[in-house]
Amino acid sequence: MNRHQGHIDNLPNTLSIMRLVLIPAVMTCLYFPGRLGSFLAAVFFAAAAFTDLLDGFLARRYKTVTPVGKFLDPLADKLLVSVTMIMLITLGRIPAWMVILIIAREMAVTGLRSIAVVEGKVIAASSLGKYKTIFQLVSLICLCLHYQYINVDFHAVGMAFLWVALALTLWSGYSYFRLAKNVLM
Repeated sequence: MNRHQGHIDNLPNTLSIMRLVLIPAVMTCLYFPGRLGSFLAAVFFAAAAFTDLLDGFLARRYKTVTPVGKFLDPLADKLLVSVTMIMLITLGRIPAWMVILIIAREMAVTGLRSIAVVEGKVIAASSLGKYKTIFQLVSLICLCLHYQYINVDFHAVGMAFLWVALALTLWSGYSYFRLAKNVLM
């Protein structure tokens, strides 16, 4: 057992906490939805998204996976994505129905995985879920940017990525429930 295995103060957990701290920065920038606020929201969101990609990699590589990290990482991910999507609804940049489907799937899968834990089973993250996360993060960076830069309509690009993310979200959610039926029954 790694000497840091039970500690909260390791680099992966610190990155998850940083992601939580960046959420209010993204929200604040989106309260000022002009070009500057949108650009800064995208920068803060991208920084938070980078910590999401990095913390799991570091935890596995350096064997610093902790119970706190197993809780913090998905919490930070879901809060970052959900809060940002809700803010983007208020700006008219994303349809509410898409956000409802995405957040409902996240809550359902989290509940399903919690039931599995109570039953002493594990429903591991799937590769579909990981692709879903990547498409969500890229789409939200683009939708935060919103405006056209270097002849790229970032809103249109963000919506294209979001449609793929939505498809992957629903598909992976369905896959989790099929797997859970086999694991829990």
